[in-house]
Amino acid sequence: MWSGRGETSALLQGMEVSMFLNTLTPKFYVALTGTSSLISGLILIFEWWYFRKYGTSFIEQVSVSHLRPLLGGVDSSTPSNSNSTNGEADSSRQSVSECKVWRNPLNLFRGAEYNRYTWVTGREPLTYYDMNLSAQDHQTFFTCDSDHLRPADAIMQKAWRERNPQARISAAHEALELEDCATAYILLAEEEATTIMEAERLFKQALKAGESCYRRSQQLQHHGTQYEAQHRRDTNVLVYIKRRLAMCSRKLGRTREAVKMMRDLMKEFPLLSMFNIHENLLESLLELQNYADVQAVLAKYDDISLPKSATICYTAALLKARAVSDKFSPEAASRRGLSTAEMNAVEAIHRAVEFNPHVPKYLLEMKSLILPPEHILKRGDSEAIAYAFFHLQHWKRVEGALNLLHCTWEAFRMIPYPLEKGHLFYPYPICTETADRELLPTVFHEVSVYPKKELPFFILFTAGLCSFTAMLALLTHQFPELMGVFAKAFLSTLFAPLNFIMEKVESILPSSLWHQLTRI
Repeated sequence: MWSGRGETSALLQGMEVSMFLNTLTPKFYVALTGTSSLISGLILIFEWWYFRKYGTSFIEQVSVSHLRPLLGGVDSSTPSNSNSTNGEADSSRQSVSECKVWRNPLNLFRGAEYNRYTWVTGREPLTYYDMNLSAQDHQTFFTCDSDHLRPADAIMQKAWRERNPQARISAAHEALELEDCATAYILLAEEEATTIMEAERLFKQALKAGESCYRRSQQLQHHGTQYEAQHRRDTNVLVYIKRRLAMCSRKLGRTREAVKMMRDLMKEFPLLSMFNIHENLLESLLELQNYADVQAVLAKYDDISLPKSATICYTAALLKARAVSDKFSPEAASRRGLSTAEMNAVEAIHRAVEFNPHVPKYLLEMKSLILPPEHILKRGDSEAIAYAFFHLQHWKRVEGALNLLHCTWEAFRMIPYPLEKGHLFYPYPICTETADRELLPTVFHEVSVYPKKELPFFILFTAGLCSFTAMLALLTHQFPELMGVFAKAFLSTLFAPLNFIMEKVESILPSSLWHQLTRI
């Protein structure tokens, strides 16, 4: 009797499920699939936006950061991993130093070059972040605590903090009405002059006033900390003026004169390496095709104890490539192997590409150039733009150099994770993309990211789910009866294993126990 009752209740449950499926209308299936498509679409949009902004999947980040510890995952901060943690801390400290923003030694003139670009194209080549860094640099180099003692310097101290360009220019003119002020001439040469010749004329006036202040403060620098600060400021002003005058000569075609000015400046102030004048000198020497002097400069500055740059690494690679590039052939090299000189050139290019992998795209003209920013991030896209903007012509001048660069770069890209191991330098820092997006005008320039990040699994999954449910909603709306049959068949197939298990359990368990379970 109990067995009969159990079979009857199981039969009733099966009939209820069948009746429930039969009562579902096509509208229900349309609403179900449409809602699923909408939800998965919203998740996809959010995931894509988060990935584009932060470079990672939100779901993946939450699961790794919060769910893994709850599920018993290993915490990287436990004492058992102290050695690896220390190593990661050292690596992270190195990454922070690698992501330091530097003043671009070849930065353009804001009035004569950047503003002219804006007048012609209507685009702003400099970001607010970049210009704000320049304002901080000007306050550091061109001001000191004793500026309030001289009226003109007090006005310029306020001018360097002013955000409005016209207000800065007006303040510079106001300072010049009081006395010959070197920093006022600098501001006008940088921002008001519309041509390089006009900027050079203003810098020459600034040089006359700056040399006078420098000689005066040099005699008084040992009389106290106040005079010492004045002398340090006047030294920075004088070096800046002479360097910009040398750059004016280079832009106006007087390259030999520019080289002499840079050499004299480096001899007169050998300790002021913050301006990176040797990079200006290297570019001018390459323009003169004076490769012996370029090698001599590299021998001094391409040292393991000195900070590297794209200019140093790629110029060294260019010199090595110059010795073999005119006769280099990939087919011949694959047959006979690389010679010693070719191997040295390939290793030099490999070293340069590992330091900054963004440069080859611009040198090979696979990516369009824009005006370089006033600040660069070493090993980042901003540094690559600044280097290629001035040095592309030097690579083109050496026959076969770009061909050798292309072959080496293609081989470099085939290496799995070439930048994460750090063969010649520290592993590639992960902060470059974020900093470059602040330095470069992303409105009309797509920031280079290397290696190209793959789309996270959850973005692909939600994209597939959204597409699938949207297709189901469309088919259900167009063919409701046919899709209803398919849906019922699918649900029946889905519930079939459950019914099979229930029948097996019913046959195994005693009838009295099964009756008690069905009553519950």
